[in-house]
Amino acid sequence: MATLILPGEWIKNWEKSGKHEFVQLCKELTKKTGHGSEIRDIQAALYELCWQVIQGNLKLDLVVSVLGDVMELRDDMPSILADVFSTLDLETAALEEKVKRDHYTQLVGACLFFVPDAILKERLDPETLESLGLIKQAHQFNQKIVKIKTKLFYKQQKFNLLREENEGYAKLITELGQDLSGNITSHLVLESIKSLIGCFNLDPNRVLDIILEVYESRSDQDEFFLALIKSYMCEPLTLCHILGFKFKFYQEPNEETPKSLYHIAAALLHHNLIELEDLYVHLLPVDATIVEEHKRDISEAKQIARKLVMVVLPSEKSEDKDKEKEKEEEKNDKPPDNQKLGLLEALLRIGDWHHAQSIMDQMPSFYATSHKAIALALCQLVHLTVEPLYRRAGLPKGARGCVLHPLRSKRAPRPAESFDDLRRDTFSMICYLGPHLSHDAILFAKIVRLGKAFMKEYQSDGRSDVKEKMETLLSCFLSIADQVLLPSLSLMECNACMSEELWGLFKLFPYRHRYRLYGQWKNETYTSHPLLVKVKAQTVERAKYIMKRLTKENVKQSGRQIGKLSHSNPTILFDYMLSQIQWYDNLIVPVVDSLKYLTSLNYDVLAYCIIEALANPEKEKMKHDDTTISSWLQSLASLCGAVFRKYPIELAGLLQYVTNQLKAGKSFDLLILKEVVQKMAGIEITDEMTSEQLEAMTGGEQLKAEGGYFGQIRNTKKSSQRLKDALLDHELALPLCLLMAQQRNGVVFLESGEKHLKLVGHLYDQCHDTLVQFGGFLASNLSTEDYIKRVPSIDILCNQFHTPHDAAFFLSRPMYAHQISSKYDELKKAEKGNRQQQKVHKYVAACEQVMTPVHEAVVSLHPARVWDDLRPQFYATFWSLTMYDLAVPHSAYDREVNKLKVQIKAIEENPEIPMNKKKKEKERCTALQEKLQEEEKKQLEHVQRVLHRLKLEKDNWLLAKSTKNETITKFLQLCLFPRCIFSSIDAVYCARFVELVHQQKTPNFCTLLCYDRVFSAIIYTVASCTENESHRYGRFLCCMLETVTRWHSDRAIYEKECVNYPGFLTIFRATGFDGGNKADQLDYENFRHVVHKWHYMLTKASVHCLETGDYTHIRNILIVLTKILPCYPKVLNLGQALECRVHKICLEEKDKRPDLYALAMGYSGRLKSQKVHMVPENEFHHKEQPARSATPANQQNGPGSTGKPTISTSKTEEGTLEDGDRGKDKSQGTTKPVNKANSAAAKVTTSNGNGALNSTKAVKERDDKEKSGKEKKEKKEKTPGSTPETKAENRREKQRDERAGKEERVVREGKEKTPKADREKAKAEEKSSKDDKAKAGNGEPVEPSRERDAIKEPKSKEKGDRSAVAGSLKSPVSRLELAESERDHKRRKLDSHSSPSHSSSVKDNSNEPKESTSKHHANYNSVTRSKSRERETEKKESDNPQGRSKEKKEEKDRKERKRDHCLNELETSQESKRRKDENGMNSSKNSKSDSPSCDSPLSAEKEKIKRSKSSSKEKAESVKPERTSSGGKKESRHDKEKSEKKEKRDSSGGKEEKKHHKSSDKHR
Repeated sequence: MATLILPGEWIKNWEKSGKHEFVQLCKELTKKTGHGSEIRDIQAALYELCWQVIQGNLKLDLVVSVLGDVMELRDDMPSILADVFSTLDLETAALEEKVKRDHYTQLVGACLFFVPDAILKERLDPETLESLGLIKQAHQFNQKIVKIKTKLFYKQQKFNLLREENEGYAKLITELGQDLSGNITSHLVLESIKSLIGCFNLDPNRVLDIILEVYESRSDQDEFFLALIKSYMCEPLTLCHILGFKFKFYQEPNEETPKSLYHIAAALLHHNLIELEDLYVHLLPVDATIVEEHKRDISEAKQIARKLVMVVLPSEKSEDKDKEKEKEEEKNDKPPDNQKLGLLEALLRIGDWHHAQSIMDQMPSFYATSHKAIALALCQLVHLTVEPLYRRAGLPKGARGCVLHPLRSKRAPRPAESFDDLRRDTFSMICYLGPHLSHDAILFAKIVRLGKAFMKEYQSDGRSDVKEKMETLLSCFLSIADQVLLPSLSLMECNACMSEELWGLFKLFPYRHRYRLYGQWKNETYTSHPLLVKVKAQTVERAKYIMKRLTKENVKQSGRQIGKLSHSNPTILFDYMLSQIQWYDNLIVPVVDSLKYLTSLNYDVLAYCIIEALANPEKEKMKHDDTTISSWLQSLASLCGAVFRKYPIELAGLLQYVTNQLKAGKSFDLLILKEVVQKMAGIEITDEMTSEQLEAMTGGEQLKAEGGYFGQIRNTKKSSQRLKDALLDHELALPLCLLMAQQRNGVVFLESGEKHLKLVGHLYDQCHDTLVQFGGFLASNLSTEDYIKRVPSIDILCNQFHTPHDAAFFLSRPMYAHQISSKYDELKKAEKGNRQQQKVHKYVAACEQVMTPVHEAVVSLHPARVWDDLRPQFYATFWSLTMYDLAVPHSAYDREVNKLKVQIKAIEENPEIPMNKKKKEKERCTALQEKLQEEEKKQLEHVQRVLHRLKLEKDNWLLAKSTKNETITKFLQLCLFPRCIFSSIDAVYCARFVELVHQQKTPNFCTLLCYDRVFSAIIYTVASCTENESHRYGRFLCCMLETVTRWHSDRAIYEKECVNYPGFLTIFRATGFDGGNKADQLDYENFRHVVHKWHYMLTKASVHCLETGDYTHIRNILIVLTKILPCYPKVLNLGQALECRVHKICLEEKDKRPDLYALAMGYSGRLKSQKVHMVPENEFHHKEQPARSATPANQQNGPGSTGKPTISTSKTEEGTLEDGDRGKDKSQGTTKPVNKANSAAAKVTTSNGNGALNSTKAVKERDDKEKSGKEKKEKKEKTPGSTPETKAENRREKQRDERAGKEERVVREGKEKTPKADREKAKAEEKSSKDDKAKAGNGEPVEPSRERDAIKEPKSKEKGDRSAVAGSLKSPVSRLELAESERDHKRRKLDSHSSPSHSSSVKDNSNEPKESTSKHHANYNSVTRSKSRERETEKKESDNPQGRSKEKKEEKDRKERKRDHCLNELETSQESKRRKDENGMNSSKNSKSDSPSCDSPLSAEKEKIKRSKSSSKEKAESVKPERTSSGGKKESRHDKEKSEKKEKRDSSGGKEEKKHHKSSDKHR
């Protein structure tokens, strides 16, 4: 009680101020009116004061006087004080301190004069009253109380029961049962009842009971009886008790409560004559029982669901079903009599929603409405509530509907006149119905129609003042759809009409709202109610049954069953079907065909289910090997394409899903977009297109559709329109393009992570292909305005959106074509001139207007220095044109027209086709034929205009101030290479564009250099391609080779298309049109040499890639080789070399990498079939026989220069034409002139270190002059730094440098013992290399022996090195100087091995040990290398001033003579054996890969001379540091001439000495 605490100051200063303050407080509290709260406050104040007395803090008399004053403030103050005393009595009685109890007794005793005794006797304990003297004895007082209570409450005083006083009750019943139709009112009847009670002394409660009984039997007279009871009744509780007794009577077993009793109880509740809380306790069952029952129902339902899912034997299954049926029947026969539900139904019938809602709130969700009677009663109430609004807004035109009479009760819910009124009661009533709205399909339809009417109003009404209200109503309708409409649909038996009706509402919602509703429906709704749990299990069981039997043959029957099942529970059905499709992709076709019986809503649900399946986080999108996309994802993607094409399903959700995935940096799902675009738009992306298809793809849209794809694309107009509309309506067209363009690099640099390289490549290809396909779709389907409006300018695309340049131009290209076309049409209309010339001028003017801004925009795409080599106009022209602009595919048009003619003929000749269908088909074919011919004519005119435009532009394309080499570099880097791997059409376009630039005689464009750079450097480009890019790159190379092959095939063609063209000038700095006299042009025979050199370079690159062992290298080169097979290889020995390597790949990869094995086998078979078309080398190009003269210059016409008899070809190979391998433009080494005669005769102008292509008047003279210099130069550049032997030597030299003195001596002693072993090894190696050469000459595989050599060489090399070093240690050179020279030698070798200048010589050398078709196989076998290294060491020692002794030199010479003698004997015997094998047929076949003996039948002596010459030359060469390959610095001409003279002296001296020794050896 103590909520008010008196301040301590009041107690301390009670007499002065405290007493006054307390009285003032009590006065304030009595004045306050707070509905009883003021009494509690006064009680608290008095309690505090009395407690202070009991504690002894205040004197008794002072407090009593104050209490006396307070009593005057209120009349009921004594009673309030008595309550306080009562509380203190209980508290003090429990205390152990008697002093406080005494203080309490004294206080009460002092207050007796102003608190009446009677009040205290009521409230205080008898013992307290006894101590106060108010009663004598407490015990007697207690006895007296018991007697009084018994008399009051239990003693029977009335004896007038029915059996005794029946007349009174009879008259009462008669009075109540009379006809009430006249003027009889409840007031008159009440007066009669009063009289009867008084006359017959009737019990009033019994009278009330009889009134209720009569009312129950006459429940239609509500108005009369309610008024009577209201006026008769004393208090509600009495009436409640009487009703409760009536309900209790029917709670016995096998008793059923009558509906009339429920009705009167509901009526009394409705008119507030009784309280629901008072009556509710009299009803059974109790709430706890209801909750238990609900839980039991759910568990039973789940158990049934489990049984349905479990695999059960047929016998057991039938038994279980019988038991369940019996249980269900029992349950339905004897429903438990639930009085609460009966009362609830009655309340709903009379429209008392308020009380009904209170009862439903006491029960579990949807428990009450799961009983059909209650659900129908509530439905009827909702019908009445929505009727006026439905009549106004929801009723369809022409429908009348049945008229509903409103409830008579004024207390029933008010009918809704507007949508806002629905919030009052209707929405809550519908929500309480939940899934059981399924009992009333008419009400379901009404609510859906009201929703449609609201959505139309919502979409049309844009006023801001009602926006918030409308949003609230929208959320209410969405809740109704989620909680009521969709669950109710699940419980309806396959009602397709309701499904379509519901779609009428749902289609007005955005797809985001719809998909959220479907998600709730699928994942949550089915767990909320026992009925729904059962329905889900039954649907799954039925779906399994149908899917097991679904085949292509019974699609129609199964489709109908699927349709029937899907009307009610589409989410469950589709979820199961999709799970099956993910496992078995052969189900896709029958499933797609079987979906034709679905409703519109079901199609929309299917789209959601597909997206949910795609986004399933539990499923891995990669296979376990991490190299390919999972099959389930591929199956779903295929299904997407087929379903969305065939049926009218909204695409927005799926497209947005793919967009969101791309935003998140995930590109797996692009597979879906690819399939959808392919199926819906008929745009197919494949790199396996045939040449006929590719040709058709360069024509117009009609030709593309007819001949450009594998499958004949039909009826895609509607589906492609739907796809276009979805993209434009949701603004997804450009975002998807940009995201795909950005994601290409994201796949590699962001997404790849730990992914397998193969998978990364696959994802990159998928991303790129989808971009090309999607861009193609937009270009062909969007209108000009739509496209231009959505695609920004090229500089914004690249700089702002960071789109790669190739993709940006790909997207912009259709825009430029549209703009030029529209501008051209404008100019034509403006000036009506029909002459062809005028049209062309207008077209050029239109191009200028459209492309000038583009020329300005592209400048920002690259650094300023790029435009020093290329003009922006040239760059933009290259990127903006397509194959459609360059050539008309006449043969493709003719082919398709002929096909149509054949079709027409076949139709005419077919007697089975009906006449009307014949006519229709013929008309279709004829119309198509005319369209194709018109399209061809249109394209022809267009191409002529474009070529005229290019002819006018070409003079301004390339700058004269830049070198041709740099121009070509930029052209390849920024134009050709990026575009040739973009698509198959672009690959063809790139090749044709180069040809076109050549044909247009474009100034400053070197065609020869361009082709050379393309063919000479394919290793790096091939290695960096993905699988699909390899296909496109191969196609590009094939088209380039086609052009070259055409020129190579016939002198007349070459002279017509190449001679006198600036592209074939060999002076690279020449400007102007023809660039000089005829001597500067490359003649036909030299061009054939160059083409052979290109074929050789392709072979060399291919062999390198095949021998790397790297998956990507091998796969890509096999793809490229397959693509270029029509044009390469044409030379027999190159084909044999390739065949050998590919055969080896087949053997190695058979069990390791099956995909590589398949590729290799495929190529191998096709290569063999091409073998009949291959020619010997001497037929491919004119190959000169070497002269028999013994002059050193002629004897040098050996391994390196065979087939390259001119300066031009020699220098092309060594200098200019191998610049394609280089990454640097400005820092390349200069070409070394060979000798004075050559440099004087050759017309060479160097450009940044590139030697020029030259031609002289007589080919033979040039042959003889060049071969010595060429061989010398090759040997100079071919350092042995990258061979396996050298690597081993480098490691050993490092170890030697680190070792201490003692270890060095041991090593030197070991080295001195090795020359003999070295010679033996050298002999074996020479023999094996000879065998290899013989085999290579016959096209046999040489790799196994080569591998054995690779194993043996390090050992022999080590021994050879040791002998050389041992020899040098004997000389009087100090150890320090020797170490320095060794380090210097090693440094030069390492430099030559890993030079950053990427010079071709180093690359050639690094590939050398692996190539059977290597240029210098004879010169660079392992023996020669070991000899040359010995001589290098010797030369170093000879240059050292402290030097070498004559004895040392003689000893070395003696060793060499012995070794040469042995080797020459071996060589001679080997050569004679091979001559017999070959029968003289292959004397000139392998110009670049055979030994000198293959070229002509030279004597053994000549070969010895040649070898001694080359080895001495290498000795001289090793002195000079290799400036070109390691440092990249230019040598002065003076230094070069000096070095050449020195070489000549050394080589001639060495030869003479060797001749002398060899002749003496022979004599001996």
